[in-house]
This record gives sequence, C-alpha cells and structure tokens, in this order.
Amino acid sequence: MTVKEIVSAIKAERPNITAVCFVGCGASMSELFPGKYFLEANSRRLRVSIYTANEFNYSPPVSVDESAIVVTCSLSGTTPETVAASKKAMELGAAVVSVTHVEGSPLANASHYQIIHGFEASYAEKMEKMTGVLALSAEILNAYEGYSHYDAIQDGLSKIYGLIETAVSMSLPAAKAFAVNYKDMPILYVMSSGATQMVSYSFSSFLMMEMQWIHASSFHDGEFFHGPFEMVEKDVPYLLLMNDGPTRPMDSRALTFLQRFDAKVTVVDAKDFGLSSRIDKSVAEYFNPILISGVLRIYAEQLAIIRNHPLTKRRYMWKLDY
Repeated sequence: MTVKEIVSAIKAERPNITAVCFVGCGASMSELFPGKYFLEANSRRLRVSIYTANEFNYSPPVSVDESAIVVTCSLSGTTPETVAASKKAMELGAAVVSVTHVEGSPLANASHYQIIHGFEASYAEKMEKMTGVLALSAEILNAYEGYSHYDAIQDGLSKIYGLIETAVSMSLPAAKAFAVNYKDMPILYVMSSGATQMVSYSFSSFLMMEMQWIHASSFHDGEFFHGPFEMVEKDVPYLLLMNDGPTRPMDSRALTFLQRFDAKVTVVDAKDFGLSSRIDKSVAEYFNPILISGVLRIYAEQLAIIRNHPLTKRRYMWKLDY
C-alpha cells in the first residue's frame, strides 16, 4: 500500500484521530523525527510525540488508544524493544504503521500497515525511511485537517532523491578532506537546529560512537549559547549542519562564534546543494534532514576508510547478550 492508501484506510475506520506517536530506537528513532517535527509544526489539533521504544513500553502515554496512530520503525524489523512497542500499541487500540526494510519481519507482522523501504542500492535509497515517514505525516495532516502546502510537499518528495544523489557526488572531495583532517580527533561536537536537530544526534551517537568508536556529542544550535559554547577553543573539532530555512539564523550565529575563536569547523550546508531553489520554500525546511543525512553518509564512509575501521565493526552489538 502507498502512504496515501494507508492513511485513507485508517481514516475510513477511525475518523477521529487525535494523536500521532512515533516510536523507535537509535538511528531509527532519529529518522522518525522529521515527520514528528513536520506534524508538530503544522497541526492545530493533533497531539504529536516521539518515544524511544523501551520508554514507550514501560510508560506509554495515555493518548495512545483507539484515537491514535502509532508509527514504529526499525531497519531490520527485528529490534526487540521496537517490536514489543508495536505490539503494545496494538494492544492499546492504536492504528499501528510500521516502517522497515524487511517485509514479513517481526516488526512488519506486529502492525496493521507497513511501509517497506529500500536501503542498499544508493545514497538516496538509504533515505527512503526518513522520506517515507515525512510523506506519511503529510498524508495524515492533509487527511485529518487539510494542508495548504500539500502539493508543494508532494513535489518536494518527487525531487529529493535526485537532489541527494547530486549532492553526494558533489561532496566526495569535501568528505575526503574531512576524513583526512578529522581522523585523529579526540572528540567531535555535532550541531544543528530545526528539523535537522536529530541528524546531529544521530551522526554523533551512531555513526561516530557506535560505528567509529569516536567520542562525540551533539546539541541544538539554539542551546549552544546556554552552556556548550564554553567548550569552544582553537582547533577543537566541530561539525555544523546548516539548514536552508527559518532556523538558519541560529546555525549562522553558532558558526560566527566558532570561527571567532578558531575552532576546527566543517560545515555541511543544505543551501550549497540548492535545496530551496529546487523545492518550494514553503516546505523546503522539512527536507533539510533528508538531504543532509544523505550527504553525511559519505562523510562517515570516508572517515571509516582512512581509519581502517569499517562502519559494520562492533565491540558489543550483535556479539553479547545485554
């Protein structure tokens, strides 16, 4: 089923949805965030929330009942906490939509509806999970409240994959330079804002700490001047993800301060790839995390190559019971 068909089927059975809850673990939870951000920014009536799966399992919100849609997400469809959360959401009466790469996986089987996405074929395909969730959120909003920029977001969804592939091909020299210059860094601070704020969290927590065993931290650009900026010194490594949209002034303010004290800054800027010149400005904000995440993948890959540390290498994951 397409996301439009999924939402139409839910609305036919449940015309009075009042809450949408997104649930996942790790990178999958981060990739749910743009859909949550979009709904929260544009819905006047829906209660919108996001949970890491085990928190949902131990302390589910009271809004999850027959009037809720719960979106659960796991790349493999086997993450135990997320499978359990999907089952719990069904038990609580919610309409459950799973987002996974594997049809027939435990997560897919623990949901009413499934969005099956690609992953291996290209950098754009790696972003199908995040894009599918944004598309689902747009359909939910349009079906239950109406959305004046619906056509613009559909146009953006039709263009984003091509934009990612172009951006990645443009970024290879910069990604290689990042790998050379940052391969011996003791820690990396990753910053962003708006719809992209969880991309900084995901890059630091998963691509750096999990997959490269590099100490890393992330924070919102809007919070930078309320504590974290005290760590800025000459040559301290930062990765700043700049949005093409309304939260850009926060990104720019942070960049000015980092440059003022000669921090070691790499910038990945959606504007450099022509985001708002290709996608209508009324909705371009919501595509920042998709485009930037696609580009960051090649940054992580180049770092893994120069450090001789594959992104699949683990100390504990898949090896121990925990």
